[in-house]
Amino acid sequence: MYSVIAPVPGRVRKLATDLHPELVAFEHVRRTHSCLLKRLGDASRTHLTHLQRRTHRALENTAAVDATITGIDYFDDPPIGSAPVVYLSVDSPGLEAIHSQLIEIFDPVDDLEGDDYVPHITLARGGDTATARRLADREIDPITWTVTELEFWNGTEKVPASRVPLSSQSL
Repeated sequence: MYSVIAPVPGRVRKLATDLHPELVAFEHVRRTHSCLLKRLGDASRTHLTHLQRRTHRALENTAAVDATITGIDYFDDPPIGSAPVVYLSVDSPGLEAIHSQLIEIFDPVDDLEGDDYVPHITLARGGDTATARRLADREIDPITWTVTELEFWNGTEKVPASRVPLSSQSL
C-alpha cells in the first residue's frame, strides 16, 4: 500500500514514547508515527513510477502548513481494523486542504477519507474502551510544528519512497 503522509517532529514522537506505558494493554501499539493524508493503493513496479509522478505533480506548488497536536482521542468503532483506536488529535486546516487536494486526483477510500477524514496520529488499537476513554481524558500540552515536506510512503517496506518538499510561502 502506498500513501502520502506528513512526518512528525521529534517532540511528537517523544510524546508517543512517553505514553507507551499506558498503551501496552492494547493489541497493537504503533512504533512509528506520522499523519496519514491519503491512501493511494497498491502498485506494481511498472505503475509505481506513474503513481509517484502523479502524487508529486499534485503537490508541487503546495505551501508548508502548520499542524498542532491538541489532545488524545479515540475511534470507538473504526471502519476497518480492531477497536478502539487511540490517537493524537491533529488540528491543521492546511493538512485537511492537502487531503482535499489529493482526493480530487485519487479516489477517496470509503468511510475513511473525504468528509470522513480526521487528521490524527495513531498510537494504538484493539484494546479496552475504558482505557481509551481514560487516555482521552488526559490533558497534554499542545505541540505545534510546520509541515515542510510530505512523504510518498511505501507501506509494504515501511519506508519513504520519496519526499515531497512544500514551498516556504505560507497559505
